[in-house]
Amino acid sequence: MKGRTLRLGAGAGYSGDRIEPAVQLAAHGQLDYLVFECLAERTIALSQQARARDERAGFDPLLLDRMRAVLPICRANGVRVITNMGAANPAGAADAVRALARDAGLAGLHVAAVTGDDVLAQVRQDQDAVLETGESVHSLADRLVSANAYIGVEPIVEALAQDADVVITGRAADPSLFLAPQVHEFGWRLDDWERLGAGTVTGHLLECAGQVTGGYFAEPGKKDVVDLAHLGFPIAEVGEDGATVITKVPGSGGCVSLATCKEQLLYEIHDPAAYYTPDVVADFTAVTLTEVGRDRVRVQGGRGRTRPECLKVTLGYRDGFVGEGQISYAGGGARRRAQLALEIVAARISEYGHAIEELRCDLIGVDALHGKLGASRGEPYEVRVRVAGRAQSASAAAWIGNEVEALYTNGPAGGAGATRLVRQILAVTSMLLPRDQVRCQVDVREA
Repeated sequence: MKGRTLRLGAGAGYSGDRIEPAVQLAAHGQLDYLVFECLAERTIALSQQARARDERAGFDPLLLDRMRAVLPICRANGVRVITNMGAANPAGAADAVRALARDAGLAGLHVAAVTGDDVLAQVRQDQDAVLETGESVHSLADRLVSANAYIGVEPIVEALAQDADVVITGRAADPSLFLAPQVHEFGWRLDDWERLGAGTVTGHLLECAGQVTGGYFAEPGKKDVVDLAHLGFPIAEVGEDGATVITKVPGSGGCVSLATCKEQLLYEIHDPAAYYTPDVVADFTAVTLTEVGRDRVRVQGGRGRTRPECLKVTLGYRDGFVGEGQISYAGGGARRRAQLALEIVAARISEYGHAIEELRCDLIGVDALHGKLGASRGEPYEVRVRVAGRAQSASAAAWIGNEVEALYTNGPAGGAGATRLVRQILAVTSMLLPRDQVRCQVDVREA
């Protein structure tokens, strides 16, 4: 690595992630930036629904818990925070964080809200096609509840240039959250595709937090990981040339190894030569990994080329209801009794209809995950029946759970532990939007 080193910590890899590893990073990571990546495609659609019910809501439900835990430490240690926990309401999230900061005696903290990723109004006006089906966006009609564009580093860098201590965005792309401080601190040009590509590799390695330190990796006896109960989240030591060392706080649980870094490098990558982000099309094919110490892996060779002209937009839409029922059978002949239970429910659905559009019948522990491959194995001692289906009305979907529960007294012997549920399906799909139709705003205010 060349020049000075920037230290980035990953405080979360998803909305419900643990909080204490971020506190550990803030206290002992000697960080410059602590970054929380907390948005998935469905998460932001759910957040838009929450905001529709209450205009003050719509940001990550753990936002204030996380900020309450880390902000005093970050303030004391000079660590700046970047997050997409604003979800559907970055401005509301920033207001809430400023209020929390004042209550915590952190007056003077500068908190930025980055808005503009919500493009529902723009999407409703055009005729572009949904990527997955080729159908017009208008085919979703009034079922459409959200449209959020993946924004890149530019507004985050602008917020940092305005001395924001905390930057809160909506649907910023995951690696962009980590690339932005690199661009800001090292002064990289926004057309320096090689460095932006290298910085995106670092962002991709960090964006799932504990996954590069041994989470979602462990397999006892094959890929052992020490102390997963106290998994430490990763730190990147980034050089001005974009080369990085991935590590973690000494003494924390987990591990950083060639294997953990390789698995995360390839995680959710369709084409290693063309990883599309709002900032650059990154090329991972020349990346090299080298173990340079205990829990230290050097990463270099990331490259990139010109960014795409369009931004990906995630569309959230209502897609009916799912109804589900489950019941267990145990002991001798459990599988045969469970199979009979499925046949009874399937027969009644076929005979009485109730507008079930899709139906799935599983024996959990036998064929629920691998189908016939799993079904060929030995007789299980206990089996759980699961029947799930989709319908356009909640009442039709509820009928599935009712039928499963009725097996107590109308089905095979020994049924127990029946459960049922109905929930609305919030589906997601995607489209592309010219980037000039996405206009971001940055609002920095003092707590």
